[in-house]
Amino acid sequence: MTDSGFVIDVRSVPRRAGSLTEKAWSFDTPERIGAEMIGIPAGGRIEFDLRLESVSEGVLVTGTVGGHADGQCSRCLDPLEQDVSAYLTELFVYPDSETDRTADEDEEVERIVDEEIDLEQVVIDTIASDLPLSPLCRPDCPGLCPICGVKLADAEPDHGHDIIDPRWAKLADRLETTDGEAEGK
Repeated sequence: MTDSGFVIDVRSVPRRAGSLTEKAWSFDTPERIGAEMIGIPAGGRIEFDLRLESVSEGVLVTGTVGGHADGQCSRCLDPLEQDVSAYLTELFVYPDSETDRTADEDEEVERIVDEEIDLEQVVIDTIASDLPLSPLCRPDCPGLCPICGVKLADAEPDHGHDIIDPRWAKLADRLETTDGEAEGK
């Protein structure tokens, strides 16, 4: 393997269809991987348990990749942590294969370059698609009060605000004045 933990030297995988090599390793990721609200932080440990299988067109990579993600609840903004493990399947084609020769410029075909495959983008896509877009600290998280911002899980049970629609505010002022006059008489 080269310096990047995402790059695998495939010379150890014989170029005969059906040949198989298993690899397991881990390293600290140099950059954050994940969605906006949750992800594996930079410096977080990322673990691989993969099978590299030689097929006629290239090397088929299957297995799991995962790590410990942190982020914040999308409702109450409290910090949260969760383990993430995603299954990936990706074909990396040989430079001289039929798939490589016939693939359009627009097609996303992963290629073997200098007898190495780079899993970085595949891992980023796999982890990001496996993480929730709106993570929750718990399924029934009530979130924050939209008026004052207090965390509703910590608020009093009768927490609320009397809000008068601005279109009716003048009428409310009149009713208060009329009630005050009626009480004074």
